[in-house]
Amino acid sequence: SPTPFHATRLMREKLLSQGFIELDEGKAWDLSVGESYLATRNDSSLIAFTLGEHPPVTTGFRMIGAHTDSPCLRIKPTPEITAQTYFQLGVEVYGGALLNPWFDRDLSIAGKVSYQTPQGELKNTLLDFQRPIAAIPSLAIHLDREANKQRSVNAQTHLPPILMHHQKNDATDFRSLLRDELLDQEPSLDIETVLDYELSFYDCAAPSLIGLHDDFIASARLDNLLSCFVGMKSLLDAQGSYNQLLVCTDHEEVGSASSCGADGPFLESILNRILGSTEAFSRCMEYSLLISVDNAHGVHPNYADKHDHNHGPLLNQGPVIKINANQRYATNSETSALFKQLCTLANVPVQSFVVRSDMACGSTIGPISASRLGVRTLDVGVPTFAMHSIRELAGARDAWHLYHPLKLFLENAN
Repeated sequence: SPTPFHATRLMREKLLSQGFIELDEGKAWDLSVGESYLATRNDSSLIAFTLGEHPPVTTGFRMIGAHTDSPCLRIKPTPEITAQTYFQLGVEVYGGALLNPWFDRDLSIAGKVSYQTPQGELKNTLLDFQRPIAAIPSLAIHLDREANKQRSVNAQTHLPPILMHHQKNDATDFRSLLRDELLDQEPSLDIETVLDYELSFYDCAAPSLIGLHDDFIASARLDNLLSCFVGMKSLLDAQGSYNQLLVCTDHEEVGSASSCGADGPFLESILNRILGSTEAFSRCMEYSLLISVDNAHGVHPNYADKHDHNHGPLLNQGPVIKINANQRYATNSETSALFKQLCTLANVPVQSFVVRSDMACGSTIGPISASRLGVRTLDVGVPTFAMHSIRELAGARDAWHLYHPLKLFLENAN
């Protein structure tokens, strides 16, 4: 899934095919015990849940949370650039992207497009060019002899990808290009004018199993679509009679402060509608627990000094409990102990991560969700190399390691 929109669409289609019922936030709901439901917001966030036979006010919800977005290069609203006969697009860096790996890649474009029909209706659709159409070439070493020592990336001037040659005095309108592409892909689409878009560049290289023994998986957006996938599979496979929920929200990489982000009202609103009253909500949260699943930093053999000596998670050695005394992660001793117990019961190894005391710590949806809902929360994830690069690396066995305790968590009464 090259964008949060495509990830949400894919999860929605998979859940619907497995019997989940789609809910419209703008209509009244009639929920039944034993049924499974889903709702989406902004086409980029999704909540799916199963109502068990045990009342939520006495047993709570077992919740898994992840996020659908990843750092990338977003195309600006008026992106057209012509320089030295080349047509380029202006981009804005979304999230804390590692920028150097974006150079010399086969890039494509995907995302959401809003358009007007000949009848004046406003509609949205998803677009994916699905082929290499751009590149950001590096400057040759001959023109910058110090490149391997001190080259930095200027996001404004160095990152606009090159798409094609321009003829002299040519004027290309990007929205017209989008319209033509949409009609090429779907000729029956009733589109007159592209009005706006949320589009990003992405690497066309397919994911790969690599290593002499296929030990690793290399892919874009492992942070955090791997967690979305494992969370969805856990929800689909979980048995038992307890209330289960998966929430995958957008905009985590930029702070989650949006209507469809973890710092927005989406999850709280869904839970309130399920429970029906403030008192029921408060009682339910007392018995609930949220596992926030987001990738962790594996200790890199070439940069081992970037880790605390006693907290360097290894790839393929199991999920990582993420801990921070300053509440950048929401884990406490109680929730950590619960996850360790789950891993023991699932016969899965488990690790811990604490950032070096002289380094800043990242964060997740965990603390945000805990503070909005008042729910016990812990942060876990699979150890990963090259986080926030255009291509990341994780252990090929760790998704399986993570799946087992998450599935057991959804099924467990504790």
